Amino acid sequence: MAKELADKATEAFLDDDFDVAVDLYSKAIDLDPNCAAFFADRAQAYIKLNSFTEAVGDANKAIALEPTLAKAYLRKGTACMKLEEYSTAKAALEKGASVAPNDSKFKKMIDECDLRIAEEEKELVQPVPPSLPSSSSTPLATEADAPPVPTPAAPAKPMFRHEFYQKPEEAVVTIFAKGIPKEKVTVEFGEQILSVVIDVAGEEAYHLQPRLFGKIIPEKCRYEVLSTKVEIRLAKAEIITWASLEYGKGQGVLPKPNVSSAVAQRPVYPSSKPAKDWDKLEAEVKKQEKDEKLDGDAAMNKFFSDIYSSADEDMRRAMNKSFAESNGTVLSTNWKEVGTKKVESTPPDGMELKKWEY
Repeated sequence: MAKELADKATEAFLDDDFDVAVDLYSKAIDLDPNCAAFFADRAQAYIKLNSFTEAVGDANKAIALEPTLAKAYLRKGTACMKLEEYSTAKAALEKGASVAPNDSKFKKMIDECDLRIAEEEKELVQPVPPSLPSSSSTPLATEADAPPVPTPAAPAKPMFRHEFYQKPEEAVVTIFAKGIPKEKVTVEFGEQILSVVIDVAGEEAYHLQPRLFGKIIPEKCRYEVLSTKVEIRLAKAEIITWASLEYGKGQGVLPKPNVSSAVAQRPVYPSSKPAKDWDKLEAEVKKQEKDEKLDGDAAMNKFFSDIYSSADEDMRRAMNKSFAESNGTVLSTNWKEVGTKKVESTPPDGMELKKWEY
């Protein structure tokens, strides 16, 4: 039954009825999801419909099922070239050429990739005049009547919700797919392509294949299948803020400079107020307190306080004991005398200091 559907899909493709071909190939895949040829053929139909990211996803699936299927590499190379992913296209075509060394199509397309890569490198070296828009040169087409590359549309029926957030150096895509086995998830990275395919038992496979807002470094990208989600980390090729996950939606923004460092390096102008020397001020206050002239009880308390602060341990013990035993009427600094006898108190009114020994 699957083979019959695939044959009908091929007839529709030859009749240029590519939508019908995709539909029939999809039904054949539902019946036989392990047939690599079905995915490779549907990828060709997707290319004719300008659905290049979907074509890359199908080609990757075909390669995973049958690594020696030469036409799968050809489909991936063609779709990546349409997306201007020339390095990714070249890598796929070189693998295909190793599988089918006698097929001249691979060499011709590899040469074209080399030409386009050299042009891109040349554009990076040569500065663009201010009066001209900073856009790339007109791309070479693989076919004379090749249509312009449209922005890939989002999947019509998203099975799982996804979202993304970003840091200056990476973008993180989260697909909320719960309880999916790791072997059912296929993730491929290109220069500016993310291809995610999740096989779900009894349902149509989930596809997320956007052309990304900016270029990434495929070898530094990684993903992890968790119990509640699939987390994909995309290493950015440039440190810019993406306006969205998909290409063509807004403009990138350079990160803001570090304001704190700029403030820290702010110059000091002659008109700036000098910083206060708090240690100097504290020393001046202490000197004023020391030189301050007091009267009456305040002067006597200060006098005794100065004696106590400069006394040794024995003198302090003598002063404390004599003051306590005399109820505050005697203050002695002689420990030999105070330490061997009790100090008597004989004040007539309790207000005057009757004895002071030192």
